Amino acid sequence: MDVIYYYLPFLETIRDFIELGGPVLRVIGVVTLFMWILIIERIIYMRTGHKHLVRNDHKVWDARTDYSSWNAHAIRARIISLVSANSERNLALIKTCVALCPLLGLLGTVTGMIEVFEVMAIAGSGNPRSMASGVSKATVPTMAGMVAALSGVAMSTYLETKARRERDFIADELFIEHG
Repeated sequence: MDVIYYYLPFLETIRDFIELGGPVLRVIGVVTLFMWILIIERIIYMRTGHKHLVRNDHKVWDARTDYSSWNAHAIRARIISLVSANSERNLALIKTCVALCPLLGLLGTVTGMIEVFEVMAIAGSGNPRSMASGVSKATVPTMAGMVAALSGVAMSTYLETKARRERDFIADELFIEHG
């Protein structure tokens, strides 16, 4: 029970931040969560499932007696393609989420500014307190979208580089061993 009271101020701060940014911030949060689920899945795959796949592909290649025929080259190309496809799975979706976050932030900016203009039309431009809510709804989603995109760019670049290295590694391994 003490754990709940320990995290309660933290959770209230997050709730206040989400309310400050408006409904677009919730969408940015969902997209960011989805993006990070995909990123974590890719990291786990690269550390576990990918190694198992490469090991099995090596066994298939090593079990062959012929390494230089057209059929052997076709099998080698298929193995490289399979490793590449599996290591690059969901990278395009991650990059789409990265591109979507700043655009959603821009949508938050536009909706926040519309709110500011509505307040100005109703209350006049002389009341800065009444415009403050709209200004925060205009800036918070922009910041959140940029932060989410930056974290996603770093990780998607890492994952792309890792996938390319793994593809090159398996191509070199199959070529060097029995080329």
